[in-house]
Amino acid sequence: MTDPFDALAGLIEEHALVPLLWHLGLMQWEDLAYGWALFAVYGAAQVGLMLAICLPLEWWRPVERWADRSPVLTDIGYTLLARVGLLPLVAFVGFYTTQTALNGWLADHGYVPPTLERLLPALLAHPALTFLLYALILDAADYWRHRLSHRWRWWWSLHALHHAQRQMTFWSDDRNHLLDDLIAALWFGVIGLAIGVPPLQFPLLVLLLRLLESISHANTRVSFGWLGERLLISPRFHRAHHALVSAGSASCNYGAVFPCWDMIFGSADFSGDYRPTGDPTADAWLASGNYAAQQWAGLRRLAKSIASAGNTAPATTTETARSFLLEGVDHARKNDTILADQRSRRARRGLPGVDAAKGAAERRGAVPDL
Repeated sequence: MTDPFDALAGLIEEHALVPLLWHLGLMQWEDLAYGWALFAVYGAAQVGLMLAICLPLEWWRPVERWADRSPVLTDIGYTLLARVGLLPLVAFVGFYTTQTALNGWLADHGYVPPTLERLLPALLAHPALTFLLYALILDAADYWRHRLSHRWRWWWSLHALHHAQRQMTFWSDDRNHLLDDLIAALWFGVIGLAIGVPPLQFPLLVLLLRLLESISHANTRVSFGWLGERLLISPRFHRAHHALVSAGSASCNYGAVFPCWDMIFGSADFSGDYRPTGDPTADAWLASGNYAAQQWAGLRRLAKSIASAGNTAPATTTETARSFLLEGVDHARKNDTILADQRSRRARRGLPGVDAAKGAAERRGAVPDL
């Protein structure tokens, strides 16, 4: 029986990628075109799986409902670029070519390329356990990458883009500055090369870990229970990391998939609060601008951080977070006043069902243009 992913990747390679490479004079990359297409197809399937899992959760038990969801649209663009476009290209083509060159150099100089199976031969009979160990090691490395991105001022200036989103959903996982993504890709790639992750497994590991990360960003009141939350990071656990008071260096819950690293290194917070998210110090462009505006705002913030004194990222105080929340409440009240005025004018014109329509729309999380 033909693998549908394999068949679709073959069609994309034959009818789209090879003609494009020939037209651009880049046929030396033809051998890698199929691999990129295959993992792009896997990425598209992953987006479909995210929708199937996370959308019902967010509709069922949302933490917040928003009348204007336009900031989420930008996050959707980030996800499609990362899962279907840029991520497969970097994860497969970059990792494959680098590992091939490194292994060739090691072999030429009489060294055996490193793998977990050579270090622990018993793993050769247990590929599933080996895959899990690769995932644990990569996740541990990502814990420290993430923690350092909150610690160092220049790095936080880039990572703040991820935390600036005040309407956090499962789409927000890929909301990152390009430079921050580049650092993460290099970090992941170096660790993957050091432990000898097979080139065909590396993109699958990245896709699996990112799928679990997307679920942890979902706007839903879901936890995995006392034991479950200590085995796998839940939306409730990770929301504490995105809370207003967690922006900057005084944060918690840095883990991406497994909470054990937070537990081991003393940064775990298992409190049951579903806190408001965002970065109180982020300007409007960083929080709700379009893709280009957010990237540019991140670069401006990076330049300021390099020019400023001190290497440690600032911590968000409770007073700053409270002030930010009060401003948000005031803005929401102004919106409510405008909506009430619109309903009143509609009612005076004798249009039926206005209040009922608004109530139903608010329960869905969107208010129609009355």
